[in-house]
Amino acid sequence: MSVRHPLLTIGHSNLDVATFVGLLQVHDVSVVVDVRSSPFSRYMPEYNRDAIRATLEAAKIQYVFMGVELGARRTEPECYREGMARYDLIAKSPLFQRGLDRLREGTLNYRVALMCAEKDPLTCHRTILICRQLRTEFTIEHILDS
Repeated sequence: MSVRHPLLTIGHSNLDVATFVGLLQVHDVSVVVDVRSSPFSRYMPEYNRDAIRATLEAAKIQYVFMGVELGARRTEPECYREGMARYDLIAKSPLFQRGLDRLREGTLNYRVALMCAEKDPLTCHRTILICRQLRTEFTIEHILDS
């Protein structure tokens, strides 16, 4: 029987960035994969793509943006019905599948955490969409601040 690698997730929510980085370090994360469709925050600008990349790199944690491949807001019209994104259709899209393949490859050599904005992993697409597709391949671990 093969050993399943861990795949971690974290939501930055309104955490101060030092606490966020500290949580990643406690969990030995070496790469953060940003799965936000739009890697910007009006309310938490320290989590804008360039800012969080610089913060993570200063902490010796790599940053990879994969919101195009793994984000919930898609550019492919076939992923929508009546104006609503359908996760079942997103999961079947070639771009999403390529993103999962890239993620799988990355976990072979790195301890990866998927990052989104939503605090609660159970209401975020990182769990509902991404981890659901990978639950038989990985041990899913959610990093929480409490």
